[in-house]
Amino acid sequence: MALAEDKVREALKEVIDPELYVNIVDLGLVYVVQVGEEKEDGRHDVNVEMTMTSPMCPAGPQLVAGTKNAAESLEEVDTCDVKVVMEPAWTPDCMTDEARDHLGIF
Repeated sequence: MALAEDKVREALKEVIDPELYVNIVDLGLVYVVQVGEEKEDGRHDVNVEMTMTSPMCPAGPQLVAGTKNAAESLEEVDTCDVKVVMEPAWTPDCMTDEARDHLGIF
């Protein structure tokens, strides 16, 4: 069975920004989740494009490692390649309503 992008995004919700205490999906940091073709063993390679709240985000390496680990924790994922992009720039508009409520941003 093909791996759905939604399932990967759900797994990525396990990655919590250590400064904001909100997961990276709800923060809007995950821009692209691309699931590769199914391999003979039924597994997939996944590519993730994500950003940071700022170019100098001190949690950047931790968030990238967490993203890779969360995706690769799925049985259907073989490897996950995480690419950090700064375009388009992240803004609070990228967040879900739940994340904005949690942080008191209206």
